[in-house]
Parts: sequence; C-alpha cells; structure tokens
Amino acid sequence: MGRGVLVTGGSRGIGASVAAAFHDLGDRVVALSSADVDLADPASVARAVESSADALGTIDVLVNNAGLVEYGSVFDKSYEEWQSLWRRTFDVNVFGAANMSYCVARHMVERGVRGRIVNVGSRGAFRGEPGMPAYGASKAALHSVGQSLALVLAPHGIAVATVAPGFVATERVADLVTDEVRRQSPFGRVAQPEEVAAAVVYLASPQAEWASGTVLDLNGASYLRT
Repeated sequence: MGRGVLVTGGSRGIGASVAAAFHDLGDRVVALSSADVDLADPASVARAVESSADALGTIDVLVNNAGLVEYGSVFDKSYEEWQSLWRRTFDVNVFGAANMSYCVARHMVERGVRGRIVNVGSRGAFRGEPGMPAYGASKAALHSVGQSLALVLAPHGIAVATVAPGFVATERVADLVTDEVRRQSPFGRVAQPEEVAAAVVYLASPQAEWASGTVLDLNGASYLRT
C-alpha cells in the first residue's frame, strides 16, 4: 500500500517532482499548495496536517519544500519594506516549516510511526545571498531546525534530514538561469527538479536512517564548504 507522504509546495517545480517520485514508488501522496494551506498561519498548518492525515491514514513522510523567495537588499528597500520582507520570509520558510514539523512529528509519535522529515534548504544558507538575504538566512535557520529535530525525534524512530540545492531549473527561476549561472558548476548546467526529488526520496527511505541530521549539498560542486 505504500507510505503516506505529505509534501508542501507540491503544485509545481521541486515539490511537484518530489510528489511524482513518491507516487511512482507506490506511495500515497498529498501535495499541498498555497491554495490549500497558509504556512504563515499556525492554525492553517494544524488544519492542513489533520486533513492530510485523514486522507492518507498515516503520515509517514513529511517534505518541507514550500518556500518564499523575495528579492531586496539594504539599498533598494525602505526600512519598513525591509522589516516586512524579513517577516514574510521567516513566517513561511522557518515558522511554517517548524509548525508543520511539530504537528506531523506529534502525529507520527502518537501513531507509532517510524517516520521521516525531509527539509528542502538551500546552498544560499552557506554562501550568502546579497540580493535576497532574508531567504539565505531563513534557509540557514531551516537547516538548524532540522538538525535540532533530528536529535529530539531519533528516540522515537523518526529521522530528519535536509537537502540543500543550488540553482534548480524550475519555472520560478527560469529567467535567472543565465550562462553565468550555469558556469557556477563545473558541469556547466543547473540541476533538474527530478535530481532534487531523487535525493529527497533517498533521505526519506528506510535505508537512510543513519543520515538523520544531515544537510546534503546538491549543487553540482558550484559551492564547496568545509
């Protein structure tokens, strides 16, 4: 019958590829979009998890993929706009994912599920994002959330890991993928959504329990950290 898989931001791009990859394995999938859940609203998150659990029977895997990207540096935003941009970004990318993880983790523990939580982070958490600093900072926070939860949830048989892609060829960033961007990787290209999905599927697999706490770089050697 497969596992019950909940994917946020599942209507397009990486999320849609992740949902399709799990479906192809025979898993039951609920792919949430912004039309289904407001990740910035804690009550909306709780309702979405409850309805997803009802639809799936059990939630065995959570993929926190949804993310907000807004551009704005110190020099092109007013002080009020700057504050608002940071608040919106963290409401979705950090607090939304943290609340989703809280609700799903409680569900897993109550049901005795040896589950998996996989976060979709970013290379930008490590290298800095001067044009979208709120996004880079939020992904760094998400990485930390995942590692903290990995420690807390391991005694319950729940593994938590994160994948940190670089540029991925999705509709959202299609106009940003220039030759210069492609040359950031020695492979001379950017990732395909299916490549990120394959990493997510592995980290959610029974064989990947020992990868709990991992932040997996997936950027084609475009940024190497030590």
